[in-house]
Amino acid sequence: MERLLVPIPVIRSPPLLLTHIDNFKLLNYAYGHDVGDLLLIEVTRRIVACLREIDMVARFGGVEFVVVLSDLNADRSESIKQASIVAEKIRISLGMPYMLKILREGKTESMIEYSCTSSIGVMMFLDHEIDHKDIFTYADIAMYKAKDAGGNQVQFFEAEA
Repeated sequence: MERLLVPIPVIRSPPLLLTHIDNFKLLNYAYGHDVGDLLLIEVTRRIVACLREIDMVARFGGVEFVVVLSDLNADRSESIKQASIVAEKIRISLGMPYMLKILREGKTESMIEYSCTSSIGVMMFLDHEIDHKDIFTYADIAMYKAKDAGGNQVQFFEAEA
């Protein structure tokens, strides 16, 4: 039996956003990990609300979330604009105050208002121009650039010339 080789189409890879919640430890120290978990649930809801059904989000670990945007414009500059719009939408949404319901000793419920910001690193790449393991590394570099600049901002990875 002859094997038929079918060419695999080159698919443009989507941009990857790496989001980190700034100063999250303060909440955990003040109110405990259960309240921190409530914040992470709300963060997830807010990120999902900023995305389309074809986009993906996953908690990457700790307080980092990975967002993969799908089906953006084939033109690189337009794709960058679209990714920037979504990243800003996420940043603004995550910066709004959170109302978290907590249980204190004796099972009394109370609400706390908590505010935090996020630092977002964006890695734009096309097709197979870089190794997939480097995509996260570059998004991480961009995210830490945002954190080092004071947090609460979006930074795109730019290769050093």
